[in-house]
Amino acid sequence: MSMNIWQQLQKPIFVLAPMADVTDAAFRAIISKYGQPDLFFTEFVSADGLVHPTGREKLKRELYFTSAERPIIAQLFGGEPAKMKAAAAYVATLGFAGIDLNMGCPDRSVERQQAGASLIKDPARAVALIEAAKEGAGGLPVSVKTRIGYNHNELATWTESLLKAEPAAITFHLRTRKEMSKVSARWEDIKLPVALAADSQTLILGNGDVKNLTEAREKVQEYDVAGVMLGRAIYGNPWLWSERIPDLPERLAVLKEHTNLFWDLYGPTETNLKLFNGHQKSFAVMKKHFKAYVEGFAGAAELRSDLMKEETAAGVTAVLDSFLATD
Repeated sequence: MSMNIWQQLQKPIFVLAPMADVTDAAFRAIISKYGQPDLFFTEFVSADGLVHPTGREKLKRELYFTSAERPIIAQLFGGEPAKMKAAAAYVATLGFAGIDLNMGCPDRSVERQQAGASLIKDPARAVALIEAAKEGAGGLPVSVKTRIGYNHNELATWTESLLKAEPAAITFHLRTRKEMSKVSARWEDIKLPVALAADSQTLILGNGDVKNLTEAREKVQEYDVAGVMLGRAIYGNPWLWSERIPDLPERLAVLKEHTNLFWDLYGPTETNLKLFNGHQKSFAVMKKHFKAYVEGFAGAAELRSDLMKEETAAGVTAVLDSFLATD
């Protein structure tokens, strides 16, 4: 049986975008419970870090997942093919369904490592990284997430370069690196990669400004992509894939559940010590979710303000219980 999860999945494929400090194991567990995507991705993980024993120990936290999150793909970033091969070989032992290479992140610290979006300017290195990851991955599929160009649309040459390495899939965030997320996603531009990949085994997915699965299905119909990656639409909405709209008590109950799971995994707990050797995450990461869950109802601003003052899951639970008791 083929190990290529991209080919196994029924089309169209609707996947959850990897987002640093958003789609961690705690949030993925909540999402899997309330509406499972076709594929999960980890937050992006440094290939360079994974080849060092101390870095690997710290990065266990980012590569942790449970069976409920399967199928899940590990997303890596890096600029050195030899290290990418070694990192892919390690990741291939952990039970992931595939490996994805980040070639779209605009963060300067990532780009300085000749990784992320900087690879759009260095297609030869990008191809070498894909080939190295495939060598290390032991038959697991290797995919790419990238953008349509660096300062301007470079899809014709960029897509052709990537296709030479025969990745299992390419997801295009339909903006340039220069545009970040300041302009609307250019969905018309996906037509060219779809055409260029038509005679290959590489699937083309689009990403950008898709708010729900109805819109995702429309993109598939209109642009003939194999699937859509949804990102920001998941904020405060783990029901995205179930297409259900929860009432306020349920929404706040799930926020409480999410916060307590985050605390258990990443706070000063026995679970954290056992799983991650005490490598915790700042509670500020969880606070990013508060605004997304707590909006659009009477008293939301005040509740958000109260929640932001808390530094523990117990404190958040008390605030939410108090609000629900008086609502």
